[in-house]
Amino acid sequence: MTSIDARDVPADETSQERLAGRGLDYRAVAADGDDFLPFYRAVSRGFLDGEPNEEREGSAPRSYAERAARMIGVYERDAAPGAWPVGTVTSWVSRLTLPGPAGAEAPLPDIDMWAISGVTVAATHRRRGIARAMLEGELRSAAAAGLAVAGLTVTESTIYGRYGFGMAVPVERLRVETKRAGWIGPDADVRLEFVERARLAETIGELHERVRRHRAGNVSGFSLRWARIAGTDPGNDAGTRTRGVIARDAAGAVRGALAFTISDGDDHTKHSLAIHHLVAETPEVRAALWRFALEYDLVGTVTADLQPVDDPLPWLVADPRAVARTVFDHGWLRILDVARVLTARGYAADADVVVRVRDDLGIADGAWRLGIAGGVAEVTPASGEAGIELGVSELSSVIVGGVPLRALAAAGRVTGEANAIAALDVALRADRAPHLSLWY
Repeated sequence: MTSIDARDVPADETSQERLAGRGLDYRAVAADGDDFLPFYRAVSRGFLDGEPNEEREGSAPRSYAERAARMIGVYERDAAPGAWPVGTVTSWVSRLTLPGPAGAEAPLPDIDMWAISGVTVAATHRRRGIARAMLEGELRSAAAAGLAVAGLTVTESTIYGRYGFGMAVPVERLRVETKRAGWIGPDADVRLEFVERARLAETIGELHERVRRHRAGNVSGFSLRWARIAGTDPGNDAGTRTRGVIARDAAGAVRGALAFTISDGDDHTKHSLAIHHLVAETPEVRAALWRFALEYDLVGTVTADLQPVDDPLPWLVADPRAVARTVFDHGWLRILDVARVLTARGYAADADVVVRVRDDLGIADGAWRLGIAGGVAEVTPASGEAGIELGVSELSSVIVGGVPLRALAAAGRVTGEANAIAALDVALRADRAPHLSLWY
């Protein structure tokens, strides 16, 4: 676990000065202070949610405290006490799973990550440099605190590349016509049982922490995330519709869980089942949970978000065309310390290349020799001509193995010697497609 408390990291002075020149106050917000509820309400407004009810507001400080989250608000300089901020951002230190050497068994290596969330700007204050000041401030703060990488999940994918983030972990959205699909997968020795929602939340959290070290790209979770998935978060009246099952292996150990809701349609024999979370420790358990969903009585359609791009479902059904698959960007990463990140992960092949990284913010700018042998890298500063040149956004995209370096080279976003690019592309590959199973 991390030893860094984000709340101890001061607000970035450069962003403070920049916004002060525009009549704005950029400052930290305490979870136990008078500014917290206006901040929390502003975040809800920014994500187009309704105003949080009293029960939700009462529980919110505990969630921020659990994550040791740092909150930054931007205010009009002459704002009255208790005013809502016009900009918000939240961050905390999480753990990011990285690829291991080729053929390595779990647990895979992981590294501290500056998790960024709750980025909002009031519609009344657009184009005043608030988002730029907040995001650049987060990256400078994280780098100064000693973090090697930052990450976020996004609602708008056009924003974050300009700050050096790269789309690193794609996921799939699946929609299955159950009657057409037809199960041909295994009849696994797995026992399923319904559980109460509180038990479901607890089990999902426990399983996530075991599973996330088996696949690169995932991050550590937190109790409010599991409560929201299970419908037990305070003030969530709609959560009563959530149902859950756990999966036990032949020895009786809990190896998987599924949270879902069912909604009616015009035809009562064709309900829709929406999977909110599916976590499994083994392929057999994953298959059993999929089969449970696809064969649920009176269900005509099953949908599931945030699934891995190498999910076996199309191979578990008789008609793969019954599975509509939509790939979209989900996990975005931003390298802050090139040498530490490249050293922390494992590799699939040997290579010896000099990589030059461009970073408009200057945080990760420079050149490094990357010598890889036996799945381990030695990274040292380099001078002279580089075999590969790329931006920090591109390097961040390939670091967990979800985006091929050769694809970025084909797009003109990576340049250099063809042999060097080919060698590093092979070395960066992960044994399995990376997966990020939650929003944060």
